[in-house]
Amino acid sequence: DFFYTGLNVPRRTSNRLGVNVTLLTADSIPGLNTMGLSLGRVDLAANGGLNPPHHHPRASEIFYLIKGTLYVGFITANPTHRLFAKILTAGDVFVFPLGLIHFQWNIGSRQAVGFAILNSQNPGVVTTANTLFGAVPAVLSDVLAKAFQLDVATVEYLQQLPWQNP
Repeated sequence: DFFYTGLNVPRRTSNRLGVNVTLLTADSIPGLNTMGLSLGRVDLAANGGLNPPHHHPRASEIFYLIKGTLYVGFITANPTHRLFAKILTAGDVFVFPLGLIHFQWNIGSRQAVGFAILNSQNPGVVTTANTLFGAVPAVLSDVLAKAFQLDVATVEYLQQLPWQNP
């Protein structure tokens, strides 16, 4: 209940986004139950691996980069939508406040690896594009077209993509 092995093993990043997130919550380590903690290993492929814009509805996150070079950031809420971003190298840490959309993008020529520490045993994750364009049933294309100031054909194209969580 209080042990997990293998978090040191690199994960495959051969998907469309070039990312693999191994999240350890109370589901994988029952001893975390009621502790208010979870941990994730984030592997990002060289030259553009992306942990896409997402947020955790029940947790703040501190991200510690152990290998590679990432461009990371978060966006504040209404009304300012201010971007806080930084280029991280090995040994750097970045904080993502509770509930704000954030991302990690590998801008380096080698694989990057970091650890996300979250202050919830069940932080949840809402991947922004997947949620909006991959909803089942689909959000009306007119709604998304107006919200994103796109034509309906572009929205319908995006809705047909094979959305999946990283």
